[in-house]
Amino acid sequence: MFMTPGLALFYGGMLRAKSVLNTMALTVACLGVISVIWVSFGFSLGFGPDAGGKGLIGTFAQSGLRNMATTLTGPAGHHIPTFALASFQLMFAVITVALLAGAVAERTRFWPFLLFAALWVAIVYIPLAHWIFDPSGWFAKDLHVDDFAGGTAVETNSGAAALALAAVVRKRLGWPREQARPHNLPATLLGAGILWFGWFGFNAGSALAADGLAATAFLNTMLAGGTGMLGWLIVEQRRDGKPTTLGAASGAVAGLVGITPACGFVEPLGGAVVGLAAGIICGLAIRLKFRINVDDSLDVVAVHGVGGVTGLLATGLLATASVNAAGGNGLFYGGGFTLLGHQAVAVVVTIAYSAVLTFGIAWAVQKTVGLRASEDNELLGLDEAEHAETAYDHGRLSPHLAALRMRTARHESPRHTASLKDVTAAAPSPRRPLPGLLRLPREHLPVPGSRGRGPCPAREGGPGRRSGRGQRGHGRLAHRRQDELRRSRSARSRRLRRRGAPRAPVRGILAGQPRPCARYGPQQPQKTQIDGPNG
Repeated sequence: MFMTPGLALFYGGMLRAKSVLNTMALTVACLGVISVIWVSFGFSLGFGPDAGGKGLIGTFAQSGLRNMATTLTGPAGHHIPTFALASFQLMFAVITVALLAGAVAERTRFWPFLLFAALWVAIVYIPLAHWIFDPSGWFAKDLHVDDFAGGTAVETNSGAAALALAAVVRKRLGWPREQARPHNLPATLLGAGILWFGWFGFNAGSALAADGLAATAFLNTMLAGGTGMLGWLIVEQRRDGKPTTLGAASGAVAGLVGITPACGFVEPLGGAVVGLAAGIICGLAIRLKFRINVDDSLDVVAVHGVGGVTGLLATGLLATASVNAAGGNGLFYGGGFTLLGHQAVAVVVTIAYSAVLTFGIAWAVQKTVGLRASEDNELLGLDEAEHAETAYDHGRLSPHLAALRMRTARHESPRHTASLKDVTAAAPSPRRPLPGLLRLPREHLPVPGSRGRGPCPAREGGPGRRSGRGQRGHGRLAHRRQDELRRSRSARSRRLRRRGAPRAPVRGILAGQPRPCARYGPQQPQKTQIDGPNG
């Protein structure tokens, strides 16, 4: 259960402040919805007696978990209470559904998403859980897939579902031209640490015993998280020139995703290799959403989908029966292509099943109750529109900033059709002076109609610039500092030319060029605008 609020922090820090509470609420609310479904009939369908003996789904014989308080389950010699297994597997179901909130963050309504979550866990997740986690499931019994802790039902399933869900909900306003930058990376790092801590129980607990196999899974989890982080940071250094804290958190999660199916079948060295491969491949895969033009807001497809596939296929290469006699030998341990082929079939079937059914469920919810938030609410922020609250309350300043943000968004979004009277209705009376923080010189305000591009006339000496006498003190000081910076750079360039050094070209923001970013795509030159505490 601790992993779910950890995921909420991990997601929340990567979002804009105006919609952080909405995404965190979508994540945490899955605890309530999925718990009710799981006890009512979910556990019975997923882990109850098999219906028809074909390994596709269970029966309703254990619905409500009636008369099962003293029953035991598990293999011979490792019996555990049935309620312990039900509680443990419930957490798998909750975290899998909660992952989908990251793919459609900042544009999804609260109650329709919970309806989608209830339908999705019943139609998509529970059958997949029966296939791989229950001994009578056809993945486990007939196909002999090696998946120790949920590489199919949790990771690959959530990645395929996230892609289909994001395609139905459609991309955010302005994406990819305008990118949403993270507002609280410390929260993301804290969430990643909580997820890493919970992953020990996620993987080692899947042994259903405190034995050597659980210890192996525990150690592999630690190694894969570390090497996954290093792999992602190496990719960032080579591609972008600098490692980032967001990359460190994402790489650790990618490594943990990759080791999930393999942790109970590979040796520690193999676990380190799996984590490194997952970190590198997932770090490269975050560019895919720009190529296919699907707005996967928090890279659920690249991290969980691609990472899950990487882990499943790597298990077919590195698994060894010396670690787990219940598994097979991979290609590198003399097992040939048999296990690798079974792993590949499980990957294809999981992706096809999850993507098709998720698309149908999301489309039905969108057409009936409306899964996507309106453009006005998206621009205002779903925290206020859906929940009537904000993550950071600054008292009297909040309504002024909200109105200013809506005015600015009107200029930036050509699709926004609300009238100016509607936009300014929530603004305070013009007779009341604005707080001192908002009474800035004109040269620091965005140019109306520029949509965030083009030079500010005040900066270029155009008609918008005030005279020296009428200009505020801090405005003159800003221009003076800019002039001093230009002079110091020019003097340094002259000194270098005297020494024979080649003249360096002007790059970056000073030249008005977009800053490249693999995760958030091409970015517009930085613009002067006022951002409130809610984004």
